[in-house]
Amino acid sequence: MSRPVQVAPSLLAADFVALADSVREVEEAGADLLHLDVMDGQFVPNISFGPVVVEAVKRVARLPLDVHLMIDDPIRYVDAFADAGAEFLTVHVEACPDVAATLEAIRSRRVRPGITLRPRTPFADVEPFLAAVDLVLVMTVEPGFGGQAYLPDQEPKLSRARELRSDSGLDYHIEVDGGIGAETGPRAVGAGADILVTGSALFGSRDISGLIRGFHALGGAAAR
Repeated sequence: MSRPVQVAPSLLAADFVALADSVREVEEAGADLLHLDVMDGQFVPNISFGPVVVEAVKRVARLPLDVHLMIDDPIRYVDAFADAGAEFLTVHVEACPDVAATLEAIRSRRVRPGITLRPRTPFADVEPFLAAVDLVLVMTVEPGFGGQAYLPDQEPKLSRARELRSDSGLDYHIEVDGGIGAETGPRAVGAGADILVTGSALFGSRDISGLIRGFHALGGAAAR
């Protein structure tokens, strides 16, 4: 069955001086989700923002919020981000002392749980939890900073996620984040992705709606 490709602009690359305007711009251009990267300066060597900003975006956004927690022991903040309005809440397998309990806590708040991993982490580390998630995020850069180059050696993880989804009868989304633009987006979709997170390439484009239309046109390539 063909799956449509969805586009999730990464607000970390937006103009924070006029964040509401940036949200409206990508919504009007045809985006499907809004991706928010939360960094704590511990799990990754950078600090971004917390629940207050997520809540502020929720107040002006029409699209669902796709929140990626790059933080240690994220179960501590599930309630805060659920209250802030997250639709998806994705955690790192490396950051959770108890992955299953963290995913269960997210689900208990009627938020859709996701799981992700660093490029150097083998995909086998997330495989035990695939039945408990609605989204699998494959990082094609090292998490923590925007504007990095796409790592093609992560594509086998996308393919493995697609293979296991098909073989197991599961229905999670396969999301990819890191260096996604006009050239790398088709590669990621061909490997298995059905949600493209794009930041610098999108917000730096002179034709945001055209880029999003191009990504949407890739739909079906990820199907088996």
